[in-house]
Formats: sequence, C-alpha cells, structure tokens
Amino acid sequence: MNVCVYTLGCRLNQCESEAIADSFAKQGFTIVGEQAQADLYVVNTCTVTSKAEQKARRMIRKFASTAVTLATGCYAQVNEEELKQLSDNVIVVPLEKKAHLLKLAEHLKASVVAGMDLKQGCLSFSDGKASVFDYDAASFSYHSRAYLKIQDGCDNSCAYCRVHIARGKAVSLGSEEVVARALALEEAGFQEIMLTGVNLTMYDHEKEGLGGLLELLLARLSDKVRLRLSSLEPDHIDERLLEMLKDPRMQPHFHIPVQSGSDRILQKVDRKYTISELSRILDRLRLVKSDPFLAADIITGLPGEREEDFEETYRFVKEQQFSQLHVFPFSPRPDTPLFKAADRVPESVRDERALRLRNLSSALHHTYQLHQVGKQAEVILQNRKGGHWYGLSGNYLDVKVLSAPPFAREGMLITGSFGHMLGQEGKMEFLFNGPTA
Repeated sequence: MNVCVYTLGCRLNQCESEAIADSFAKQGFTIVGEQAQADLYVVNTCTVTSKAEQKARRMIRKFASTAVTLATGCYAQVNEEELKQLSDNVIVVPLEKKAHLLKLAEHLKASVVAGMDLKQGCLSFSDGKASVFDYDAASFSYHSRAYLKIQDGCDNSCAYCRVHIARGKAVSLGSEEVVARALALEEAGFQEIMLTGVNLTMYDHEKEGLGGLLELLLARLSDKVRLRLSSLEPDHIDERLLEMLKDPRMQPHFHIPVQSGSDRILQKVDRKYTISELSRILDRLRLVKSDPFLAADIITGLPGEREEDFEETYRFVKEQQFSQLHVFPFSPRPDTPLFKAADRVPESVRDERALRLRNLSSALHHTYQLHQVGKQAEVILQNRKGGHWYGLSGNYLDVKVLSAPPFAREGMLITGSFGHMLGQEGKMEFLFNGPTA
C-alpha cells in the first residue's frame, strides 16, 4: 500500500512528517512522493498565512478526489470543520492527536486483516496518550539530513501570529533524551542533524537554555556529526548559546525571524527586541562564524506600517547584508489582535513593498554567492540526477558537485571548494577534494 506524507510550512512540520512516514515504512508500507498515486495521503498543514491555508485546501481536495486523506497540523487544529467539508474522503486529525498517527500504520495492518476498508480503518483508530515528543524517526523518506524535534509551543504572543494558539505553551524535550536520540541518529549514519522547534531559543529557557543543550550534545557526539539550527528568535539568543556556536560542528547558517526593521512596528506587534538589540546579535553571530549565511523573515504591510517604517526596514536589511530574505505580505489571522485592525495597509502597497524586498533578497543572495567562490566548505550530498550529485553546503548554498567520489552516497559529508555560479540553475559549482569522514 502506498502512502504519501505531504508537508506545508516550517521545518518542525517536516520533522514530524518524516516521523509519520517512518512509522508507515517500518510496517511495510511504501512511501511515495506527491506525484505518485497513493492509497492514503497525510497532509501536514500550516496556518501562518492565508496562502498556506489555501494551498492546503487545494492539495487536500486533489488528494481526496482519489484516496482517503488525513489532514493534520496547525490549520487542522484551528479550522477542523472547514477541512472536513472539503470531501467525504477527508479525515481531520487535530494537533493534539497528531502524534497518534505514529501508531496508525500498525492499526491499519490489523484493520485490513479484519476486513475493513482503508477509511473504516482510519476512522476506527483510537490511541491512548501521546506526547508532542513522540516523533523520533530513525529514517527519513523526504530528506537526506536528520531532523530532531527538541521543542514545541511558544510563550510569546506576537499580535499577527496564531501558531502559539495552535501549538500552546513552550515545552522542551529533556536534554538526556535529546542526546540519546542524537546518538541514535549518529549510529544510523547521519552526518548532519537539524534541531527543530516552534521557538527553538525557548528550549528550556528558564534553566540551562539552548546553549546548555548544545554543550551536552557537542560533548557527546563525535566529530563526524554536524548540527544545524532551524531558526533562532532574537529575544533568547544569550552568551552561552553564542559561545557554543563557535564549535566548528555548528553550521554557519542562521535563520532569524526579524519581521520588521522599525522599532515602532516591532513594539506594536509585541516583538520582544529593538533594532539596536538585534543589530548587536547579528554582529555577534558574525564574530562566532566567519561570513555566515544569515536569513531573515520579513512581513510587509503590518497594520500601521507607514512608508517611513518600510524604508527603515529596507535600509536595515540592506545595511545588514542578509544572505536571503523570506518575505511574507501581512495575512490577517483569525483570533489574533491584528485580525480586525483598523489601520490596515492597502494590499497593493503591501504587495509592492514585498516585491521590493524580494528583489533586494535576490541581489543580496547573488552577492553572498559571489563572495564564496574559491572558499573551502563542507557539503552534504542530497540527490543524484543527470550524472551529477547535488548537495547543500554548511552555509546553506545549493551546489552541483562536479567531481564526486566514486563511493558517494546520499547523506554523505564531503569537503571541497566553491566554483562558479551556475546561471539559471541558481546553484554553485562545488569541487570535491576529499571526504570529511
């Protein structure tokens, strides 16, 4: 039986989806991509923007036209009835029951033996207690790197966001369990592990914090394993964390949800830092890593954003020379303070500002790539096509490996240097000069 797990949204969703796919694979199901015909689809949804919700509805309708489709994730948590109405083939699994899907495959095997059809089997499934940290994949069907969930939820309440409504308060996986899972991934042969969470810097933030966890992990993992952080909210980046980032096994790639370069707007939407504080953090990240890849999330058209606020954001981004921007036009989210804001920015203005920032992002990314030509780097191999291996560098650049070793395999870490940029491909050449391990 073919199963497809389709994911929208953040790297945490990707991590959880991989664990769900792994649970089906262990029971003998075949995991397929979205282009293949599946008998069962699992759609892991996102509610960050209205576009993410629209895409979720579109894909659920498409999949449900031919097969039983389970809808789960943040959108399913906050709009269960809306998704149920899309098709009779749709079964909604709210977020608090999402981890139960890890045991669905075993139940379905027994259900088929008992003579139930697939939909009956899914509807008859009922599991006991489940934890948000039950996601513990041993293999990854859709990624060459390992994902390890260490945190969930968020104690902030940014005025535009309803993820904290869907996910709840911040919780952390115990540090010894994190270490045990990381060691198991190393034993399974993974050479890069990405740590994920809703708000990663809130990991155990009232005690040892993310820095304390990294200290434990780096002491226990071998030199063969690299660590990458999914994203870092600025308000909990402390000295201990910055010190741990100096370790060469920590990848020089940091994704920062900036959202605005205007102090007035940051205060209005209840962000927990000022631009001067953020600038100091970015300076420190550049000190602990030489020429790191710094990505930023920016929201354009937040309610009350004046032209001068946007120009402050534009100047801040340009001055900081971010390597890439993820630009989101403001999308009013139900149940948030800004949902019915009276001072909304006209959509045409919001979208024009988004276009300006995306054009700036392209220019900044191109500049960053040019700076890397001739530099040494590590690359993790991701896939092979057309006779060439493709991979991802430690500083988050897509590369085409011109001369991979004959013993190359997916997930392998190799060393080499960046060559020229590859025009339309948007990638860089990578010249292999020896494996790391």
